[in-house]
Amino acid sequence: MTRTDPEATESRLFEAVDALLNDPQASRLPAPAERTRLREAAGLPPSAVAQALATTAQTVRNWENGRSEPRPPRRQAYQRLLETWSERFPAPATTVAERTAVPAVAVPPRESVAAVEDGPASEASRSSSERSSAIETPVPRDNPVGSSGGGSRCFPSGPLAVLDGDGTAYGAGGVKLRCPATTPAQLVAWALTESGLGSPRLHRFGREGDPLVVLTTGAAERLGLPGTLRDEDLHPGRRLPAHHVDLARRTQRLPEDHRVVRQLRKAKWELTKRGFGPWARIYRPVKDGRRQCVQLAIVPWGALDERFWGDAATLPAPDLARVLGVYAVRVLTPRGSTAVTGMELMTALRPPSRPVRDPATCAWVSGANPGALTAAVDPAPPEATPDHPVAEGWTKGFLDEEACQWIRPIETVTDEELVQPYAVGLDLTTAFLSAASRLDVGLSAPVHENRPRFDKRTPGSWYVDLSGIDLDPRLPNPFTSCGKRPEGPAWYATPTVAYAQELGHDVQPIEAFLRHESGPYLDPWHDRLREAYVTTVAEAGIPVGKDADERAFLAALAAHQMLRTSTGDLGALRRALQDARLTDLQRLDDDRLLAAVQRHREIGIVLSAIKGTVKGGIGKLRERAQGVGHRDFQRWPALNRPTWRPDIRAAVISRARVNMHRKMANVAKAGGRYPLGVLSDCVVYAAPTPDPLGVLPLTGSGRVLPGTFRLGAAPGLAKPEGVQAMLWAVELLEHSPQPLNPARHIKGGDSVLDEGE
Repeated sequence: MTRTDPEATESRLFEAVDALLNDPQASRLPAPAERTRLREAAGLPPSAVAQALATTAQTVRNWENGRSEPRPPRRQAYQRLLETWSERFPAPATTVAERTAVPAVAVPPRESVAAVEDGPASEASRSSSERSSAIETPVPRDNPVGSSGGGSRCFPSGPLAVLDGDGTAYGAGGVKLRCPATTPAQLVAWALTESGLGSPRLHRFGREGDPLVVLTTGAAERLGLPGTLRDEDLHPGRRLPAHHVDLARRTQRLPEDHRVVRQLRKAKWELTKRGFGPWARIYRPVKDGRRQCVQLAIVPWGALDERFWGDAATLPAPDLARVLGVYAVRVLTPRGSTAVTGMELMTALRPPSRPVRDPATCAWVSGANPGALTAAVDPAPPEATPDHPVAEGWTKGFLDEEACQWIRPIETVTDEELVQPYAVGLDLTTAFLSAASRLDVGLSAPVHENRPRFDKRTPGSWYVDLSGIDLDPRLPNPFTSCGKRPEGPAWYATPTVAYAQELGHDVQPIEAFLRHESGPYLDPWHDRLREAYVTTVAEAGIPVGKDADERAFLAALAAHQMLRTSTGDLGALRRALQDARLTDLQRLDDDRLLAAVQRHREIGIVLSAIKGTVKGGIGKLRERAQGVGHRDFQRWPALNRPTWRPDIRAAVISRARVNMHRKMANVAKAGGRYPLGVLSDCVVYAAPTPDPLGVLPLTGSGRVLPGTFRLGAAPGLAKPEGVQAMLWAVELLEHSPQPLNPARHIKGGDSVLDEGE
């Protein structure tokens, strides 16, 4: 029995209770995996939690992956937040299966690179490899509407489902639904009324996300859809002429007279102008203030572009649902290509309008949302494409703010560089995303001014002569995309002119088109994509902290790439792991090693899609005219979007190119090394070792010098891109009839120039 304290008083009792509440052991928090699930169910990034708790996003991530535990008073506040979320977003009825943990790669003493031994650990001291990931293998379960499965209270089944041929629909978080539909019309009705699919709005003035149903080959057959978008499949048995033009394949949609399209029309459903193609949007007019729209993604028709989704189309339906679900929760439910999704994410995070009260009638009406792009505006002539209507009759040239592609003249390569054994490539992670951070862009129409005074705080296009600036020929010229000196006055975006001023030159603009209303429009877009990328990288066991050990980063990145690119040949993989001295990974049994390969493969797919969203979203700001019927100086549909803003695209690419040049100049100043070639965000150097630490200037503590190519996983930091023999690079520089760019081929193939398109 417990003895009663006869001297107990109210104040002493309250003090004892307060002490108990402040005891970290008494206030037990959910497991790290559950903390992540609850936050993602609420649709918030770690940065939002960090802001509420007056800490950093990295600290919140550490709490979620078990690296550290919060201390009072944040612990109590965090516990209250999690308890509230637990009530709103109950845990799934069936527990998630214990996944195969992948040992985190650590850097022990210099003689070897080994992994942390995988073993039991407390919730407070788990390694990054042991934390639960959204990319994990859940036990499929039947999920009646109303139970939780990676969704919110309004959308309990999550943002999307992958429909298989047997009528099973797999959702995010292990959700498994039964879909009885056998026609597209029935499928749309099911998605809107029974599935519980959808996603919450990302901004209070935005709209909720429409359900997405992804169709596998079996599901397409079940719904009566052809296996491919080719006329021979659309019209089986019909004899086609010898020189038949395959219209379905060319237009990437079903013809209007196809029976599936007719069925939808008969059921009073409508299609958008892009028709019934790989990404079909099917809708009815708004009813009672609610949208009635469903997005279909048809995998066998090429909905998942392998340039950005890798081999996602080959994944089994539950695995594909897991990959797409992670992307949807962290970025946005896919609404087409990654480029389309990147553009629509901008609008979802900064909607163009908001409700305002009309002072005359006191009624709520639609008004402009401050800080957003609220209406379509024509660009200034130099900002437009040459076929744009405003460019008709324009003769003063156009902006050339493109990614740099430059080859160093072979005659400037020194003997000391020629005898180096290696050519090492470095790549800036999502350079365009980093460039978009805290970038002021124009929110209004351009205003023409003559002889303006340059102000780096004013977004716009400046006509200025930078040809007289002498720079080191061993570096690309930062003012042109080709890396050569300008040949007279030209148009430049604000970041380019600001860099000329930073280099100590007095710039005197001749004229300019300026936007005096400006703001960091892309900031929410940058923050969400950055958080998505960093969170996903961390799940691969790669350190993402600002002060992460660079050798640990390189070792973990090598392990991830080895597992991600494995073909399933365990013998070859074990030999590669042994060569890389990743002994703990090598010691995993076959089942756990195969599970690790699958997990890193899925992580790689999500990372590739996020990068595609960044590149494509920036490119969509200057979407070109499409179709054989377009004529110069005619308007095309994209021009009617508020987000058709080539000036913003130019500013982002200009800033990315300047950032790259600044790092190269700092490497040259500190270490006397100059690049052999540059392609967008990739640079190649002659090096004494295959390790990038052998080419970069280091501080006295052995870390990469700030201001150069700091190594790390976060956007704007550098990672190895590839290694080749220096003789290989010299052969490219001496190639006839014209030299070839080592940065294009450093990975062993032919890298695609990333122009942000």
